[in-house]
Amino acid sequence: MADDKLIKPYGDKQMSFDKRYLEMALIWARNSYCIRRQVGALIVKGKMIISDGYNGTPAGFENVCEDENNVTKPYVLHAEANAITKVAKSNNSSEDSTLYVTTSPCMECAKLIIQSGIKRVVYCNRYRITDGLDLLKRAGIKLVYIDPENDIYEQQ
Repeated sequence: MADDKLIKPYGDKQMSFDKRYLEMALIWARNSYCIRRQVGALIVKGKMIISDGYNGTPAGFENVCEDENNVTKPYVLHAEANAITKVAKSNNSSEDSTLYVTTSPCMECAKLIIQSGIKRVVYCNRYRITDGLDLLKRAGIKLVYIDPENDIYEQQ
């Protein structure tokens, strides 16, 4: 199990920093070209942002996420997957880090989160399908839900 000081380095001020990092992820989501939903993600280890991502097409593809029927194209990457693969290409490790993501993870992203060693996930929008969150709970990943508009901070 990760040392609590490692995954919550701000001590008594952790909630305040969680909110700020999530605000940054919300801003980062605006980089997405997706029309239906824009999602942003940051990976923070200790007190340093080690990766970021937003949902979109793979590098080199056109920046169009939906088809002519407004259905998301099957090859669009989720923000979490973009952030995790980006850190994998760097010299950093996501072991014992926190993922800040604007929408709760799906099942596929939950598997990547578990395998990447991320120990905490902070999110602000609940997706209608909860199987990703259920898997993260089963794996012992700490979950934090923040509703910035209503000042809600729930550790799950």
